[in-house]
Amino acid sequence: MPLWKKIRPSSAAGKLEAQNVSSVFAELGSAGERGTKMSGPEQRGERSDPGVAMVYLGAVSEDRPPPKWLERELLRQENRRHSVTMGDQVKLRSRLLYSDDPTHSLSKLKIEQSVSLESLTKLKLAFEEFEMGGQRSLDVLNFGLIVKKCLGLHNINNAQIQELFMKIDYSGQGRIEWDEFCTYMQLEYTEKEESVLRSKQVAFSLPATVRALSHGEPVLRVHSTPDGTIITVREDGAVYYWSPELNLKRSKSVFHERPVSRKPKWATDFITMPQYNKLIMGTGDREIQLYELSSLEPYCQISSLETVPLRLDYCYTGPDECSILYGDSQGCVNIILITSVGETLRMWKKLPKIENVPNIGIDNAVLSQNVTYIRWKVHQDWVTKVKYFPDICAIVSTSNHEASSLVIGCVLPSTNIEQQMREIREVCRDGKAKRALSNNNGYPQPRAPCDQTVFNVYKGVMTFDLSKQHNLLVTGGMDRVLRLWNPYVPGKPTGVLKGHSAPIFYLFISSEENRIFSVSMDNTAKIWDIHDQICLITAHPKASLIRGDMSACLYSPSIKALYIAADSLALLSLRTSPQPQGHLIVSHMEPVLCCGYSHEFRQVVSCTEGSVVKVWDFDTGSHVFEFGGAHGQSAITCMTFDPKGRRLVTGGRDGILKIWNFNNGQCLKILKKDGESNEVCDCTYLTVHRNTYVMSVGWDRRIDVYSDSPDEPHHIQKPQPSWQDDLRRGHIEDILCVAQCPPSLLATSSYDGEVIVWNLVSGHIQCRFASPLQPDCCHAQGMDTCVPSIIFLRSRALHAKFSSAACLLSSGPTGCIHFWNVLNGGKLLANFEAVPAADH
Repeated sequence: MPLWKKIRPSSAAGKLEAQNVSSVFAELGSAGERGTKMSGPEQRGERSDPGVAMVYLGAVSEDRPPPKWLERELLRQENRRHSVTMGDQVKLRSRLLYSDDPTHSLSKLKIEQSVSLESLTKLKLAFEEFEMGGQRSLDVLNFGLIVKKCLGLHNINNAQIQELFMKIDYSGQGRIEWDEFCTYMQLEYTEKEESVLRSKQVAFSLPATVRALSHGEPVLRVHSTPDGTIITVREDGAVYYWSPELNLKRSKSVFHERPVSRKPKWATDFITMPQYNKLIMGTGDREIQLYELSSLEPYCQISSLETVPLRLDYCYTGPDECSILYGDSQGCVNIILITSVGETLRMWKKLPKIENVPNIGIDNAVLSQNVTYIRWKVHQDWVTKVKYFPDICAIVSTSNHEASSLVIGCVLPSTNIEQQMREIREVCRDGKAKRALSNNNGYPQPRAPCDQTVFNVYKGVMTFDLSKQHNLLVTGGMDRVLRLWNPYVPGKPTGVLKGHSAPIFYLFISSEENRIFSVSMDNTAKIWDIHDQICLITAHPKASLIRGDMSACLYSPSIKALYIAADSLALLSLRTSPQPQGHLIVSHMEPVLCCGYSHEFRQVVSCTEGSVVKVWDFDTGSHVFEFGGAHGQSAITCMTFDPKGRRLVTGGRDGILKIWNFNNGQCLKILKKDGESNEVCDCTYLTVHRNTYVMSVGWDRRIDVYSDSPDEPHHIQKPQPSWQDDLRRGHIEDILCVAQCPPSLLATSSYDGEVIVWNLVSGHIQCRFASPLQPDCCHAQGMDTCVPSIIFLRSRALHAKFSSAACLLSSGPTGCIHFWNVLNGGKLLANFEAVPAADH
């Protein structure tokens, strides 16, 4: 059973509570008293403002927080942001006033979704008026009258009222009370909330797939190419190419071998240029080196940089244009803008070599008309990450300095410093180096305040990610807290997510899945929901088996997996279901084991191996309702409806049967044996002498009969004593199927191929027979002889003129269908092979 679902509700004693509040959000947690007592203007007879009406379902107390489903239900039709603004308050307030415009909601909403505070109060008073008049409950006619009057829905379709009434009146008594109305409303919205949570469930495949790394320097970064190849580079210049499943393709050390007397070269970071088939690597010798991505042969390098490039990024900014940027140890963001990239790189490749790499100094590189070099002084500490976002045409850089933890800034200065730009153009026209934006002393210049947005974060920022789709910026760092920001509002985060116990090393926003992936330095991975701002799953290192000091991390949306480099390279995949082929549409996340049709509501009900029940509209095929955890973690193996079609009976692998109001997920009754029970394979409803019973069969090899009386006071009910013939002469193998034929015939089939026909009134065996095998299969060893399905031809069984005809069909072994006569001692009349034995 999911963690949030501690117990399946069987009833709701609490009533609908209504209260007027002065502000939708400011006093959302306050609540009125129970019963008919009202607080505020209503109690004093004053007129309340309908624009601030709130509806509370279930028991409410002053210290109880408001239900989250209320906000989501009212805002669900809009694109929900990661924060609630003043505009959302207006939308929320307007959605509470369904009754103000009666024609608005009927075409789109059900009656129960049109209930506002004012109409809810009127409904309660109307029920009380009938109760004072001697009618404790209402029939469908009176219920329809008060619904039309209290909700102001005078043109409502009577069929809608009838449908709502039948959903509440699950027992078919023809009358409902106020408490029953409250129970239906409360549980319906509770199950809708839980269905939303179920839809967001996610899990990792544990343990992770681990590939050992040879001893040496740590991995600098894990990067993915467009074809799915995973590239890792170590500090000593060793480059490794992996398949998406972490099968090593090849490896190579790219640095030129130096004499023993010289200090070896070391890499700081790398990134790829997929449009030009190049790999860019920063080195501790203040170089940016380019290698052929396919062969890892050296192509060219830019040397004599101001400082060591600590963090690299690359962006393809237009046709044959790109930008290479890096952050350094002086807190500067360095930008190299290149036009005519292909021609420029080919020209650099022809230059003289240093340590086997064609070389050009940064001072000479910027003399080219195709190259512009910009250096901004942004932070007061080392740059921990830098990234260019073409969607917003800005660079985001971070550091551990609190006063400049994260800065979103422009590439080029805005036009409000035209004089400075004029001076830069004059310098360039004279043929001097385009050391843009540096003052006379050669120090890097900071951006103007209007050209950047600065975020101050406690203990700085180590990692971040930005989503233009969600208008969301997420940061993480040494204080182990994820902060959610509006990128245009740096003053205060819109959300704070706590849960990591070590500094946060990596963040990724999956916009399509509405999730945030975070990884901390202790190798713990978490997934967060963006809208609800809750943690969906945590993968601890003890479960994932990821060991050592983390040095690099990457999330791959294409295969939905995290790559984590520590002492080894690990692949931590999400557990996903296989996607259907072609035009198929998946209705459930788990296999569907049984389904049925309710004539009363014209609905199809399906049950799954994951213990989820879903209700579908037969005419439109739309999803109406669902509830989960019906049998805990056990699969639902069988189902049936009561004779009126208003209640659902499910049987599970836990050996328990449950009776439901399937329109709101209310468990009405539990049917179970004493002690441990085995799997229930099939169940049916019986009517004998105007009494109704629920019958089940399964691995217990017995027929269990439960009385279905409305006067039964116990919520958990035990079966009636077994028939004597069932105890003495019943099935000796697991019973797989049961079928009935009113008024007195019942048939059961078992795993060993035996079919027994019973007299329902006496409980005696009327006849029994075994399914015959085909002549060519008689001597086969281990042949499957089970009978998984049987059915009565009721029109024949109920007429005397068909007494000698076949009235029972069974599916037999080897794909055969058998026709049986059961009224004259049992006799096989015919059979045919529906499925060839070789294909069965």
